[in-house]
Amino acid sequence: MYAPERQQDILRLAREAGRVDVLSLADRFQVTAETVRRDLKALDRAGLVRRVHGGAIPSGRLDFEPDLTDGEATAPDEKDRIAAAALAELPDGGSIVLDAGSTVARLAAAIPIDTALTVVTHALPVAARLAGHTGIDLHLVGGRVRHRTRAAVDAWALRAYAEIRADVAFLATNGFSAEGGLTTPDLAEAAVKRAAMAAARRVVLLADSAKAGQEHFARFGRFADVDLLITDSALTPDHKAAIQAAGTEVVLV
Repeated sequence: MYAPERQQDILRLAREAGRVDVLSLADRFQVTAETVRRDLKALDRAGLVRRVHGGAIPSGRLDFEPDLTDGEATAPDEKDRIAAAALAELPDGGSIVLDAGSTVARLAAAIPIDTALTVVTHALPVAARLAGHTGIDLHLVGGRVRHRTRAAVDAWALRAYAEIRADVAFLATNGFSAEGGLTTPDLAEAAVKRAAMAAARRVVLLADSAKAGQEHFARFGRFADVDLLITDSALTPDHKAAIQAAGTEVVLV
């Protein structure tokens, strides 16, 4: 296959799936990863895709927000490892905030049945997973529910978070970098994330490495506000060093 034909196929795949990654494309077309990177660079120069960490998204889709089902299906092994590592950050008998996000939902599902905690969340999927947990004192934050993320937003949610002070907040994000901070496509959801961060003495960010280097429309925090990032081992050394320089501990799993 000639390069223009392969690039046309890559563009089609990106538009259909919302994202392509270098290693999968290399396997699909039986070429080297470097060849795929050159293809993506050519498509980027032509304004057809935007390169992101590990792959590319269609041009004009920097604010693309996967729905809940898509998020659950993306990087499942990495998210399981991140959630398992996050269990060590649960305060013994303390209180936590659980943000809306597929990795945080995995943490909720992994909490041992004999755990005693106070949990506050604005995420309906998280609340559903914990509603039958007898050791958890569950508080569900209300508000307008966004269909895409099943998260409560707007004034009710903001007022609720302003009234609490939890031990740890476990946050999710759509994109992160040392320079751009923590970002998400929706302003209302960003405001609630910001309030959740302010409602806890310690902030732990759970995010797979594919989100590194991605920037979305609404910024809700900086790494100076984050105590710990738990991510997978594919995070590049440059990203790790820059985040650590901002004062955040980084754990790779």
